[in-house]
Formats: sequence, structure tokens, C-alpha cells
Amino acid sequence: MASDHIIRKLAFPIGLLLIWELLALAIKSQFILPDLTSVLAVLLSPGSDVMGGGSLLDNALISLQRVMLGFLAATCLAVPLGLAMGRFEPVRDALEGTISALRPIPPLAWVPLGLAWLKIGLLSMIFIIGLGAFFPILLSTMHGVQGVKRSWLEAIAMMGADERRLLSRVVLPAAAPEIWTGMRIGFGIAWMCVVAAEMLPGANSGLGNLIMYAYGWGQIQVVVAGMIVIGLIGLGIDRLFLAIERRWFSWREYER
Repeated sequence: MASDHIIRKLAFPIGLLLIWELLALAIKSQFILPDLTSVLAVLLSPGSDVMGGGSLLDNALISLQRVMLGFLAATCLAVPLGLAMGRFEPVRDALEGTISALRPIPPLAWVPLGLAWLKIGLLSMIFIIGLGAFFPILLSTMHGVQGVKRSWLEAIAMMGADERRLLSRVVLPAAAPEIWTGMRIGFGIAWMCVVAAEMLPGANSGLGNLIMYAYGWGQIQVVVAGMIVIGLIGLGIDRLFLAIERRWFSWREYER
């Protein structure tokens, strides 16, 4: 039944909140584990300034703006490159080894080079965020293109279609679900990267910066509230990606 399904989904988070509150009451230290009331007070006033560090709402919007810029930059680079690597073997042979070597490097390991090349500011953050999103989108695009049925390509080629028509009429539509999945994964990684980038020296806004700023003042309830906002925004965007995926690619079989 629907009610049982809802209960199962809510049982664990409610139990977790109860354990949290009991532990907070037992520890009796707001610095170690703030109680739910103090965290809720911050969450229920998202527009209020937090000790001169800006509001939760303002910082969340700044973080979202940064992650969107980095994500869009990564998408604009990764999708065409993934199409080329998936469609043309010489391109794949030339780039696959280098990409396989670079992909395991964590985005934050690039921070020193990003700061050296682009200095402290928006561009270096976009660079780190974009790196986080780039590889999942690239690989998903390449695999999606490689997975297009050869019979489809041969059928439209026999009708005299050139490469441009092959890409626009067959390859892109067939690979679109895989590309979208890569974008969904890439955005999740980009969202983690933007928060981490905002914790670096020189950042003066965003949710990551607010968390570090609040920690410096010993306001752990603000730290926890910021973490909850990060999680909720990430969850909301992921659900949006999934809803669009189900609407646009309803012809796929889902096992969710």
C-alpha cells in the first residue's frame, strides 16, 4: 500500500533525528552536537544574516550560480568530445589513454594549479567544479554513442545521409539517455566540488564558506544547518534530473 511505502521511507530519517536529539541531550555541548531546536532555528530563518557571513539563502544562491557555470562549461566541452570519441576511432585512440590517466585525479588535487593559472576567484572555482562534472559526462556520452545499434546507422546511411544527419537524426537521440545520466552524475559531483572549493582560502561567500566561517565562531548549529541545506539542494536537483529523464526518455525501462 502507498501508506506503507511512505512509512518505510520516513522511518529511518525520523529514527535518526530522534537518536540525534537524545545524543545532543546526553552530551550537553552545542559545540560537539547541537540540539535539533537550535538547528531548526537557523533553518527556519534562511534570510537572516549569520554573524556577518550572509544568510543561508544568499549563500545557497551563490553556490548554485557557481555550480551551474562550471556544470554548463563541462557539458559544452564533454558532450562534443564524447561524441567524437564514441564515433571516430582515431579520436578515441588518441585521447582515451590520457583521459584514463587524468580521470582518477580528484578535482581538489587541481586546486594549486587552478589558483596558479587563474588566481583566487570565480574562474578557479569554475575550473574545479567543471573538472568534477567533465569526466562522467564525457564517458557517458562516449559509451552512449558506442551503444547505438549498428543497424540503425546502416539503415540511414543507405538512404544517403551524411555524417551530420547521422549524428543529429540517429546518434544523438539514441545516446541521449546515457548522456543525461552522465549529466545527472556530473552535476552531483560538481555540487560536492563547489562546496569544497568555497572552503578554500580566499573564498568569501557560498555555503562552503559559510560553514567554515560559522565553525570559526563555534556556531556548530549553523554548520549543521548548512550541511542540511547542501543535502536538500542536492537531493532536489537529483530528483529534478530523474523526473525529466522519466518524462523525456519514457521509452526506456526503469528499475526503480
